[in-house]
Amino acid sequence: MKNIVLISVAVLALGLAVPVMAQDSVPSFRDTALKLPRFAALQGDKTYVRSGPGLKYPIKWIFKKQGLPVEIVQEFDGWRKIRDWEGGEGWVHQSLLSGNRTALIRSEMMIPMRRSASADDKMIARLEPMVVVGIEECTPGWCRVAAQGFRGWVQRNFLWGIYEDEEFN
Repeated sequence: MKNIVLISVAVLALGLAVPVMAQDSVPSFRDTALKLPRFAALQGDKTYVRSGPGLKYPIKWIFKKQGLPVEIVQEFDGWRKIRDWEGGEGWVHQSLLSGNRTALIRSEMMIPMRRSASADDKMIARLEPMVVVGIEECTPGWCRVAAQGFRGWVQRNFLWGIYEDEEFN
């Protein structure tokens, strides 16, 4: 009996203990070779967010806004664990997501959309808080966006749906 206890203590002391996974946790599994985390957009105007990766899991909430940006933080089979702009997390099926890039206006006030990527250039529209915009191009301080028939440049610090160092055109 003493030998068994000593072996167990020796294994733990060497750091060879195997972590035990909780019943509700989902194993890390990569369904694609795409980087994690990454942004995507909700494809439909009604998206069910579940507590786990499958139809057997209960619905936590429903998004009712098409094009809303979400951050994919984990993959499991055909399911994606997403995070919203408030930090809420849940699982949606990959078929409910789009690779189109969108962003959410994150500001307490209306923000200007400019003709070029300069705070001194002409304002062509004002965007309300929580408006979803399509992202067309991003530079270090600005993103060219489209919303409600307008196209112009917005300072990227007002956008949720793009990483700080991410650039694309």
